[in-house]
Amino acid sequence: MSTGTNLIGEFECRIDEKGRIIFPSKLKKQISPLAEGKFTIINGFDKCLVIYPQNEWDIITADINKLNFFIEENRIFVRFFYRGLTESVLDSQNRILLPKSQFEYADIEKDVILCAYSNRIEVWAKEKYAVMMKEPPADFARIAERVMGVKQQNNAPG
Repeated sequence: MSTGTNLIGEFECRIDEKGRIIFPSKLKKQISPLAEGKFTIINGFDKCLVIYPQNEWDIITADINKLNFFIEENRIFVRFFYRGLTESVLDSQNRILLPKSQFEYADIEKDVILCAYSNRIEVWAKEKYAVMMKEPPADFARIAERVMGVKQQNNAPG
């Protein structure tokens, strides 16, 4: 459950020789002061990295801590969800350090796309993101209906 964070936007960035990216100012303005410039970075489900502002990560951690660790599936999920986890802080020049150990997982070299939505920022290798987003799935309308159809209360254009 989110605290109401609604990050939005796609931002093209370049990783410097030390593994840092300059956090785009338009994105930085969207981060809650509750995050205190701190972030948690994990391996995403889709071979990308996911950055959570600290205040959002705290909510996720609280939910995970409610799981019953006597159930094997829960333990497996938590181990792999936390795999590669690292913390980072914005420095005085608005740079965030990405863990080089996670670059291989996400096929990241120099150019990345930050895709911000909801309470997270996905970090994608630029080429990989371009291929993925080139064309929507042929059944995108059906996917949208299945995912959002139950929730929709009015007729939205689209």
